[in-house]
Amino acid sequence: MAGCLGLVLLAVFVLGFAAYSLRFGLRGIGLDLSDETYIYTPGGTITNIAIFSHMILGAVAMVLVPFQPVAWLRRRYPWLHRMAGRVIVTASVVVALGGLVYIALRGTIAGPPMDAGFALYGVLMLGCAVQALRHARAADIARHREWALRLAVLVLGSLIYRLHYVIWYSLTDGLWSNADLTGPFDQMQYFAFYVPYLVALEIWLRARKAPAP
Repeated sequence: MAGCLGLVLLAVFVLGFAAYSLRFGLRGIGLDLSDETYIYTPGGTITNIAIFSHMILGAVAMVLVPFQPVAWLRRRYPWLHRMAGRVIVTASVVVALGGLVYIALRGTIAGPPMDAGFALYGVLMLGCAVQALRHARAADIARHREWALRLAVLVLGSLIYRLHYVIWYSLTDGLWSNADLTGPFDQMQYFAFYVPYLVALEIWLRARKAPAP
């Protein structure tokens, strides 16, 4: 029951953020947002397609991810689980490549340290997507689920990044953070929105495999 409630709450958070991300991404593809956001590049067709397709498909993957671990859905509608999985993997690959292309062509607002943190995030997402698909095709369900969980953490990373800021600003009124994202808190965020969660997941996965005493 607690697990179901947790998934419902996660879905509520995800749907709100995904709707915003999808709308913003679609506007960025079709409109000039140079007066609205620093991520828009005037005249930069490739960079704009890269970053706003990153947002659009990230929203799609994020909406589907919370439903993939639900056991009764997998058992009752295995075809739906497989179809959603393919969409998530495909979207994740495009999201990762879009982000990496944007970083390579323009870079992030905070420069090389943030570039490094977000580039690593993209590389890990790409790798997890490929591994999840590879093990699914090989019918190695145990390994597929492990890589799918890692990918899920990364897909939700964009939401986690923003939740960190909401919580931090609510508690400290923006201490150690600034508009250029170069404050001490901002610098921790370059990695903190995904590395600790991947580490926690890895500990949990290993604990499950450990033999009972």
